[in-house]
Amino acid sequence: MKEAKVIAGGGDSLAAQPPESGLTGEELIRRAIALRPLLREEQDASEQRGHYSEELHRQFLNAGFYRIVQPRMFGGYEFDLTTFYRVMVEVSRGDPGTGWCLTLGASHSWVIASHWSERAQREIFGSDGEFRSPHRAPGSGCTCRKVDGGYIADGTWDYCSGIPYATHFMGMAPALGDDGSFQLLTFVAPRAQVTMLDDWGGENPLGMRSSGSNSVRVKEVFLPDHMVVVAEPPLLWGGHKDGKPTPGTILHRNPMYLGRVSGPYHASLVSPIVGAARAALDEYAEIATTKMTMFPPIQPRSHHYDVQRSFGQALSMTDAAETLLFAAVDKYMELCRRWAKDGTPLSLEESLRLWGMIQNAGRLASEAVELLFQTASSSTAKKGQRLQRYFRDVAMYRGHISSQYLNMASSIARVHFGLPGTGQFGL
Repeated sequence: MKEAKVIAGGGDSLAAQPPESGLTGEELIRRAIALRPLLREEQDASEQRGHYSEELHRQFLNAGFYRIVQPRMFGGYEFDLTTFYRVMVEVSRGDPGTGWCLTLGASHSWVIASHWSERAQREIFGSDGEFRSPHRAPGSGCTCRKVDGGYIADGTWDYCSGIPYATHFMGMAPALGDDGSFQLLTFVAPRAQVTMLDDWGGENPLGMRSSGSNSVRVKEVFLPDHMVVVAEPPLLWGGHKDGKPTPGTILHRNPMYLGRVSGPYHASLVSPIVGAARAALDEYAEIATTKMTMFPPIQPRSHHYDVQRSFGQALSMTDAAETLLFAAVDKYMELCRRWAKDGTPLSLEESLRLWGMIQNAGRLASEAVELLFQTASSSTAKKGQRLQRYFRDVAMYRGHISSQYLNMASSIARVHFGLPGTGQFGL
C-alpha cells in the first residue's frame, strides 16, 4: 500500500466563507427546478440571442450555480461533481442550450483548482471568487510561442461554449520549441484580453443555439508562465501515473481535485443531453394528454398503445441514461477517494471506461429524444416547437468528436488488451 496523499474531504482552516453559508446540494437542485418555467419562457429569445439573458445570468449567480465545484478557499461551495451535474441536468430540462452554456462555463473551476499553482489560483479566482470560463481544444492555426517569462498566444478558437458570461478564457494550443519539440499547453487569460466573435445564435447553427458557443479571437496576448500548464499528464491523467498529487489535492486537501480531464469531463456534454431527454418527455406528455387521435376511436393520444409504447420506451431509456451518468461520476469520485486512501493512481483503462460509460448515457438520452420526435407527429417539426428544438440540440451533441462512442470503444479495447496507441483520442 502506498502512503495516503490527502485527507478525504475538502477545505482548509484558512478557507474563505462561501457567499451563502449552509447551502445544501438539495437546495441547489430545488432552485434549478424552480427556474424551469422561466428557462422555457425564454427559449426562443435565448436561441435568437445565442445565449441566455442577463436576467437568467443574475438568477444563476444568486443561486450559486457558478460556484458549485469551486474550492472553498476561493469562495466556492466545493460540492462534489455529482451534485454539480444533478443541478445541470435540471437546468437543462428547462432549456438544453442554456444548460450547455452554463455547464461549460461553470465546470472548469474544478480544472483550475486541480492543476494550476496556488499563485495562479489566487490571481484567477481573485478576491471576489468570480470565475467562469470555457475550455477549448486547439483551433486551426492557434499557437503559444515561448518568450522570456511566459508565452505569446495567438489564434481563433471556435465553439467556446460559455464565453458570453465568462470572466476568463481557457485555451489549448501547441508550443513548438526551437529544437522541434512539441508540447500541448492550456492557458488562462482574463476575458478582457480576448475578443468574442459574433458568430453564434439565430439560424447559424443547427442546434444548441442558446449555448453561447461563439468563437474567441486571441491576438498576440502575453501569458506569464504560471498561467500556463502542459495539457498532458498530469492534467489528462489526473495526478501522475505513479500516484503523485496534483497542486489542487495539496492545496485544497480534497481528492476531487485530482481533476482527471480524460474521464468525467464528458459529463459536461451529457448532462444537458439528459436534460433534453427529460424536457422532450415533458413536451411529449403534454401533447399526448391534450391532443386527440386522428382516427377512431377518437380518444386522448395517451390512451393509444402506439403513443404509450413510444413514451414508455423513451422514459426507460432516459432513466437508464441519467442513472448511468450519475453512476459514472460517482465512480470517479470513488476512485479519487481510493487514491487519497492508499495512493493508487487512476489507470488509463479506468479513465477511458468512465468516458465510455458517459458516452453511452449520452447515446441513450439522444435516442430517447429522437424516438419522441419521430412519433409525436409532423406538427412538432415546425419552427418554434419545443420537440423540434430538443431534436436539433441532440443532433449537435451527436456530431461532437467527444461523443463518438464506437471510436472510444476501440480505444478501450486496445488499452485492455495491452496494445500500443489508443485510437483517435490519443490519450
